[in-house]
Amino acid sequence: MLAAIIAAGLVYGLYLFTRPEPGPVSACSGQGVQIMMASSQDKVGLLREAAAKYNGRAVGGKCAEVTVTSMNSGTVMRTLSRGWNEQTDGPRPDVWAPAASAWVTLLRLQSATADGTLPVAEGDPVPIMTSALTIAMPRPMAEALGWPDKAIGWADLAELAADPKGWARFGHPEWGVFKLGKTNPNFSTSGLNATIGAYFAATGTTSDLTTRDIDKPEVRSFVKNVEQSIVHYGDISLTFLANLQRADEKGAAMKYISAVTVEENSVTDYNRGNPSGDPATLGKHAPPSTPLAAIYPKEGTLQSDHPFVPLTWMDPAKKAVADDFLRYLHSPPVQAGFQAYGYRDHQGKAGPLAKLEYGVPPEVKVTTLHPPAPAVLEKVLQSWSELRKKANVLLVIDKSGSMEEDVAGTGETRLELAKKAAINALPQFRATDEVGLWAFSTEQNGDLDHRELVPVGPVSSVGPALRQQISDLVPDGGTGLYNTALAAFETMKAARDPDAINAVVFLTDGKNERPGGIDLDNLLGKLRTTGEASVRLFTIGYGDDADQGTLKQIAEATEGANYDSSRPDAIDQVFTSVISNF
Repeated sequence: MLAAIIAAGLVYGLYLFTRPEPGPVSACSGQGVQIMMASSQDKVGLLREAAAKYNGRAVGGKCAEVTVTSMNSGTVMRTLSRGWNEQTDGPRPDVWAPAASAWVTLLRLQSATADGTLPVAEGDPVPIMTSALTIAMPRPMAEALGWPDKAIGWADLAELAADPKGWARFGHPEWGVFKLGKTNPNFSTSGLNATIGAYFAATGTTSDLTTRDIDKPEVRSFVKNVEQSIVHYGDISLTFLANLQRADEKGAAMKYISAVTVEENSVTDYNRGNPSGDPATLGKHAPPSTPLAAIYPKEGTLQSDHPFVPLTWMDPAKKAVADDFLRYLHSPPVQAGFQAYGYRDHQGKAGPLAKLEYGVPPEVKVTTLHPPAPAVLEKVLQSWSELRKKANVLLVIDKSGSMEEDVAGTGETRLELAKKAAINALPQFRATDEVGLWAFSTEQNGDLDHRELVPVGPVSSVGPALRQQISDLVPDGGTGLYNTALAAFETMKAARDPDAINAVVFLTDGKNERPGGIDLDNLLGKLRTTGEASVRLFTIGYGDDADQGTLKQIAEATEGANYDSSRPDAIDQVFTSVISNF
């Protein structure tokens, strides 16, 4: 499946995620040996703190300095597999720190570099820290299932997901049906590990999962039942935790979601009011009224080993710094710092947050699953793409006059880059997904600010029309943002498919310029009336002039997410990340 995605042309521009965050003046005053580490988003704040304390050490008689950048594990894997191009992908890292070694396994399987060499050495990479995958559930819901005394697993959740009575079977009809949040396994480690764990649970084994197991009808039925309870997918689990935190503030945590698959450190982060896990934001938000409980599936779970992966193009001086930095990360004070944020140390030992008050049972028995063989792992992802929840999505693209603006350094306009990004992302949809297309500016169809170009329909039927109509978009007019957002929401709500992820992808480079239309307060009020029959808006603020604050409010009102593409040359990656929700 991954090879097919790469072949389909999903070439990712990583500028948005590769540029280093502003930091202090160089500890080496511009001299010495510098290396760059690409880290998964969950631990990037901790690694930046560690690097700041490390920088300036002498290694081989030279001053050493480490810069840590935030990059999605799955995206880096794909970029490395096809060969890193600094012109399109941004600065090339020297060390990679994904959330799990499974991404290294997939890289070895998928690598398609021109000379046939691998960017990673043979052998198992060394962990920086570790964390087990959990099913995080609002504590009252977990307690209704018997937590923390009763062992709970995927089988229990699959049964609950398939029951139309939902939580009423446990005496709580007010909680509705079972709703699961799980990230896309092609992008996110928690989503990948959760998907693998569900297949293991379906077979009743903790090792030696085979390709034959994955094809068994009863296994496919089990996994499909789990997937049908999905709220939506996504590229990072923080989207779910941030939405849950906002729902908790309104006293509605259990109406938003029943469970979300995250690492155990994310449970302790959330329960301390810091779902991002960034040390810089700890203490800036109160703990939730409804905390999360960490459930370790009784069938077994996978460990995220957060490997330290040196890339083979480093010269000896950089390799010496990388080796020294790893030794520093393994030192007792640094490991204790990781444990203080809910991680286990690199040998799997839990820290001071492994307490019930933080949602983690201290004496819990965790059955660790052995990751499947590479060919089986690829088969799991292929099977998941067939069994995942169906998508019912309307693409809404701004074609106002400002989209004609040239993007420096590209030789193309904003609209031309956006059209390419949208077309590149279409292969992420399955043939049976339903997708439609609107374009908007102002007064496109009488008094309407939008025009329907492709009615929502199966990709197998409308795919060619989608590509053609996107290609034919021409910029003109102003930005009728509010009217169009409401019309798109109401159209998809009327056409809502109860068995699908119902959503609107809304891209704009401006702010509302439509006089006499609905105002923002009234728009948000109408969008908040989602409830069980929800349609989520995933907004993309495109370019420097996009009204990111308003787009964020619109997305959050529908329990969706806003994506910031202030740099137009990063729209390809951003659009792909948005489509990963489906």
